[in-house]
Amino acid sequence: MKDVIYDEFQNKVDEVLIRHANLLDILSKMGDAAAKSNRAVIKSITNCGCVKINVTKVEIPDNLSYESLKEYKSEHLQGEPCAVCREKIEEELGRLEFYIAAICNQLDISLYDVLLKEYKKISTLGRYSLY
Repeated sequence: MKDVIYDEFQNKVDEVLIRHANLLDILSKMGDAAAKSNRAVIKSITNCGCVKINVTKVEIPDNLSYESLKEYKSEHLQGEPCAVCREKIEEELGRLEFYIAAICNQLDISLYDVLLKEYKKISTLGRYSLY
């Protein structure tokens, strides 16, 4: 069922994208959508204040095993986006997804297959996928 949703989304993007339908336009619009997504998150911190960041250097022992690194993960976010900020962030992320699907359409790549391959890779490699 989930693959159907991805396929339907990708087909709908192909149907509605008319003005900026060449690869260069799509790439530039995707970059713009990524920047606007970043900006929406940043504004939730700097403008609204519903989310706060408290970042400090994490001291990691020299002889620490790779498996133990997660214990030193810094939880630096406090709060969560308010309804207004959440809506804006979701809107911008949706636009980013739109242009990702458009690139997939231009290159005849299945968005669902991309997601599935990435899922299999991180499931197989786990924490060794190095993200």
